[in-house]
Amino acid sequence: MKTSYVFQATLITVAGTLSALAISASAKAATLVDLELSLLVDVSGSISTTEFNLQKQGYVDAFANSSLFNDFISKGNLGKIAANLIYWSGANQQQEVVGWTLIDSVASLQSFSDAINATTRPFSGSTAPGSAINFATPRFFNNDFDGTRLVIDVSGDGVQNVGANTAAARDNALASGVDAINGIVIGGGSALFNFYDNNVKGGTGAFVLSANSFEDFASTIEQKIQTEISVPTNPRSVPEPASLIGLLGLGAFGVTTKLKRIQKQSVKC
Repeated sequence: MKTSYVFQATLITVAGTLSALAISASAKAATLVDLELSLLVDVSGSISTTEFNLQKQGYVDAFANSSLFNDFISKGNLGKIAANLIYWSGANQQQEVVGWTLIDSVASLQSFSDAINATTRPFSGSTAPGSAINFATPRFFNNDFDGTRLVIDVSGDGVQNVGANTAAARDNALASGVDAINGIVIGGGSALFNFYDNNVKGGTGAFVLSANSFEDFASTIEQKIQTEISVPTNPRSVPEPASLIGLLGLGAFGVTTKLKRIQKQSVKC
């Protein structure tokens, strides 16, 4: 029995060492950026085609504006960020429509804008922001970038009515290494704002902004992205996962991403 226990412990140690080495190699190969920003855009059924186009145009215009790079991105320690864009709706309706992209110049900024402009709407279903957060989180740890800050940006016009628990998804994302989850609500009044404030927002420097209508979205999302890029690095406050079930749901991914996050930080130091 003792020999078996020692053997099992050895195997666990070896596996952990191999995992750490793999993470180390990945971290060293990654491109260093000031920010990894994942944009999660609500395309649920409550959003009409006209409203979808206004929302998409808001992101297109924000990244087409050269001042976003000249006045914000270029002012960072490294002068570059990485971003992707995900459309989401129901529990199993998420799609990364623009993959992780390095933005280190006005040209690359505007290329990202063009990529957003070329996207089409893949869904028009229910509203599952928690499932969208769960979909976005592992993509931070499987990309080719090493960001000083990892931020999820969620936009939406309704509260959760299906899918993963939003607060649990938020807490598990933060526990895995995401630094902040911010929200932008479109209409909906105080009830929608309070839902995002209590269930979506989390992490260091997190906030929620409100656009009164889709017509106001463009100026609000531009302000939001500028603020996210400008947020200085602060010590992270990592919450415990919302539930044991949520932690178990992360499984090996949660362990691996925490190790990778620690490795990323040690490489920078």
